[in-house]
Amino acid sequence: MQPLAEVFGFPICNTDSEATRFRKNKLCPFNNKVPSCTKDKAKDPLGVCSVYASQKPIITCPIRFRESWNIAEDAASFFFDEKSNWTSLSEVTLSDKDGKTAGNIDLVLVSYDKVGKIIDFGSLEIQAVYISGNIRSPFEHYMETPGKRQDFDWRGQPNYPKPDFLSSSRKRLVPQILYKGGILKSWNKKQAIALQESFFETLPKLPEAEKDKADLAWLLYDLKFDVKNKKYKLYKTKTIYTQFTPALDKIIIPQPGDVNNFIQILQNKLDEKLEGHPPDTETLRDIPLS
Repeated sequence: MQPLAEVFGFPICNTDSEATRFRKNKLCPFNNKVPSCTKDKAKDPLGVCSVYASQKPIITCPIRFRESWNIAEDAASFFFDEKSNWTSLSEVTLSDKDGKTAGNIDLVLVSYDKVGKIIDFGSLEIQAVYISGNIRSPFEHYMETPGKRQDFDWRGQPNYPKPDFLSSSRKRLVPQILYKGGILKSWNKKQAIALQESFFETLPKLPEAEKDKADLAWLLYDLKFDVKNKKYKLYKTKTIYTQFTPALDKIIIPQPGDVNNFIQILQNKLDEKLEGHPPDTETLRDIPLS
């Protein structure tokens, strides 16, 4: 068992000439800003697009979602009328009223009239999943002789890599919705978030809304293995429509457990501290007079 689902766009079991060329030249087939993969390091890219978790490929590179640009088309169908002229602009900086940056928006879709004047716009954020553990070591091991290591076994190695859904939501998804999303919401602009369905399923159940009343669309995708071409294909599984504020509240406000359970934890710790040991805090009588 090993963790690499896709390397430079192809499953490592694929040794066809096209897959070999992409691995040899460290290319990205998913519409990166340049032909080469630039993940982690431009000169020494970490070309892992997805990793296995319970034998299921989990997308760990946001560029992976750009396959065939379906995400842009799916977002446009939420933002604009079907007859609209539209295009996408990548990595657009968003600032607050003081000119401080709130970050870059992955894609801004704009609709425009016959003379090229912007009519409307909406934002599309792409969220892959963080990896916990060490993914570079198995990647480099495989890349030493990729033609001979399609079936290498990485079990028992330290820091075996796996998807970290919790960190992905708390450290990336939630801040994006809070800062960038809050500004866009104040402008009454629609937003879309593209992510894998397995990631979305780790979030709290969100209150859904009708499409015409929603201002936030969750575009959910998955990877399906194409046996004929021996590679994974990205496809949309569903779209979940929500309103911005109820969805945000559901995600950021934790569901509290029983306070008595927490009190019991405190009691256990206090009992351990006091058992056989005098309190280690000084009273006034403990302090010698000078």
